[in-house]
Amino acid sequence: QVQLVESGGGSVQAGGSLRLSCAHSGTTYSIYCMGWFRQAPGKQREGVASIDSDGTTFYADSVKGRFTISRDNAKNSVHVQMNSLKPEDTAMYYCAARSGYCPTDDNRRWLPYFGYWGQGTQVTVSS
Repeated sequence: QVQLVESGGGSVQAGGSLRLSCAHSGTTYSIYCMGWFRQAPGKQREGVASIDSDGTTFYADSVKGRFTISRDNAKNSVHVQMNSLKPEDTAMYYCAARSGYCPTDDNRRWLPYFGYWGQGTQVTVSS
């Protein structure tokens, strides 16, 4: 089994920054792709960013140029640096992992690829 624990959420004003972290433990040798998703009230969960173990990254169009995903394979962790935050970035953010490569299609189709999930951390951006 794989356990994922997020940290780093909080409240910030528009234009501010936050850095989310996710530590994974358990059967981690099988994990290749890690990602971040978010879910706002009344909306579907959507992919935000993902990263393969070789460092290849994928982003939703809505966060390109503002968010940067990174991972530390030695420390079994993944992070997302979120800059220039907007009120529409407000959501619960979830760390996710899968055993295969990251999906390369539209971020709205990422959800079924991921089988491991954290509990989520809230990000609130005020205007």
